[in-house]
Amino acid sequence: MAYPKNNKRKGKPVDRKAEKDAFFRKKKYDEKKEKQVTNADSGLIRLNKYIANSGICSRREADKLIGTGVVKINGKVVTELGIKVSPGDVVHFGDDKIVKEKPMYLLLNKPKGYITTVTDPQKRKTVLDLVGRACKERLYPVGRLDKETTGLLLFTNDGELTKKLTHPKYQIKKVYHVVVHKNATKGDLDKMISGVELDDGVVNVDAVSYVGDGKDKKQIGIELHSGKNRVIRRMMEALGYTVTKLDRVYFAGLTKKDVPRGKHKFLSPQEVDMLKRLG
Repeated sequence: MAYPKNNKRKGKPVDRKAEKDAFFRKKKYDEKKEKQVTNADSGLIRLNKYIANSGICSRREADKLIGTGVVKINGKVVTELGIKVSPGDVVHFGDDKIVKEKPMYLLLNKPKGYITTVTDPQKRKTVLDLVGRACKERLYPVGRLDKETTGLLLFTNDGELTKKLTHPKYQIKKVYHVVVHKNATKGDLDKMISGVELDDGVVNVDAVSYVGDGKDKKQIGIELHSGKNRVIRRMMEALGYTVTKLDRVYFAGLTKKDVPRGKHKFLSPQEVDMLKRLG
């Protein structure tokens, strides 16, 4: 921002210092006024963000819900996008009251034998049995691991982050330790890089190699970003291998350090910040 130049008006010289002082006094006043307005509005939050913060869905999905007329504020249906919610407002999604929860982020080292779902009609063991009492907030798994797969599984009530970590365009990095029933050939590892034909299209990994010194060729490490269901098991089956062990050892910059099998930890502020900066 520039202040007025030192011009002359009708032959009378302009006081350069006085104009500078006047300019900066006005600038300081305007900034103070803007800050007061911001503080007065600080308790408000956009409705789509309020819904996303409850863990129901992402902001974009919340906009769709609002547009269909299933969201109410203080008993009144709202369809206007961009509307804001004040701290005293009561928001409903259908018949359910939406409660703005504190964002929580939990990392589980999943053991075998648990399915990745919130509830199961067949009464099988679910991952919520392991983390359901970790906090009062409702947590949901980000993506899934099948019943026999072990390793890292993230839980949160942050709908916006969940959408980001599961959307293909962000290409979130995942690394798996895979053990198969027979030695994996170098040729088949190359095929995984170039692409393997599955019933729902061609899938390729980002990187693959033998684990450790490479002497045990039944153990391989696979890096990929695909979110297809059971993609590694199906890829190995297509190449003629049976997976005997599948363990996710890395997810979106997170590792199993200090998280024993079957245990969990809450992410640090630094880890949460790292996740939000991905993509």
